Amino acid sequence: MPEVKNQELEKPKSAREEEHHDPETERPERPRSFFQRNPAARWIFLLVLIALIVGAVFVWRYYTVRESTDDAQIDGHLTPISSRVSGTVVTLNVTDNQVVNAGDLIVQLDPKDYEVALSRVKADLGDAIATAEGARTSVPITTISTGGSLDTAKANLAASKKDVDAASARVVEAQANYDKLSKDLERAKMLVQKDEISRQQYDSAVAAEQAAKATVDAAQAQFAASQSHVAQAQAQLQTAGTAPQQVLVSRSRVGSAEAQVQRQQAAVNQAQLNLGYTAVRAPANGIISNRTVEVGQTVSPGQPLAALIDLDDVWVTANFKEDQLKKMKIGQKVKIHVDAFDKDFDGHLDSFAGASGARFSLLPPENATGNYVKVVQRLPVKIVFEKGQDPQHMLRPGLSVVPTVLTDSK
Repeated sequence: MPEVKNQELEKPKSAREEEHHDPETERPERPRSFFQRNPAARWIFLLVLIALIVGAVFVWRYYTVRESTDDAQIDGHLTPISSRVSGTVVTLNVTDNQVVNAGDLIVQLDPKDYEVALSRVKADLGDAIATAEGARTSVPITTISTGGSLDTAKANLAASKKDVDAASARVVEAQANYDKLSKDLERAKMLVQKDEISRQQYDSAVAAEQAAKATVDAAQAQFAASQSHVAQAQAQLQTAGTAPQQVLVSRSRVGSAEAQVQRQQAAVNQAQLNLGYTAVRAPANGIISNRTVEVGQTVSPGQPLAALIDLDDVWVTANFKEDQLKKMKIGQKVKIHVDAFDKDFDGHLDSFAGASGARFSLLPPENATGNYVKVVQRLPVKIVFEKGQDPQHMLRPGLSVVPTVLTDSK
């Protein structure tokens, strides 16, 4: 037995492996996977995958209810300050970037010329008032005088007609006397030829006839004079008959004088306004910028002197793409990140512009050539800050901001 064992040991190793090799019972060993070698990694990977899915869901939910843009700036009211009258600057009370309140004096123009103009129109107003008073006083005087003239003219006309009647009667009487004396003269002439009467009686008859003739002529002249008096009285009556028109003319003079008073009063009011305009005051609270005026400078109406920025009323103009607007509504909350301060402010969506920004540009795009390329348009949206967030007035027009609209809030 020891010899057999020794013989087996003396055999080569490969021979021994071939004698004991069983292909049915022995199989090659497969390589093990990473998760087989590290069972805990499987759970870690599963947890990471779940975390990624949950995070993706939260990110998706976060961004689907938010619309943001970096094409946004703070806007505000920029009021140009100018003078309404011309003049020389005698006082300048502000410097660049100075805070002013509404009504503060900014520029004082030389008021002397306007003071003289005010004195002149006041004098003209006094003269117009005196003229109007005189015209008002003349109305009752004209009424009374024209009324008396009418009565007098009527009385004169009646008296003249009576004088005509009397003169006519005297003409008839004188003509009758003349006719009688003329016949007596004819009889006396025949009698004197027969020497039946004396020559003296005949001469008396001739003188009486001539006197009667003169009386007739005088009566006729008096009658003609009476008729002329009637015509004169009728003319006076016609003149006096214009009494209502004369009263109307007098009253129209009053109206004209009163209108002149109103014109002069308006001139006084305008002169007072012009004098007040020599003091250029701040129209609102704000900060002075872009000052271009200096003491001694002569300014003209409408010339810009400075700009006033109202820091109490600022807002954001954000240019959102048109495909971002479908969920936006007025009143939705907005987070406004101001780049200058790296700080967020609260606001709300106030309104949408009436047209896209391209329509308000100096050269709007013209797509009627046939070479149309669709470009996503942007619509200006006004966002208002909530009150009380900027007591120091650090928000200034022109600063860049990034607004984020919460489309699920209102």
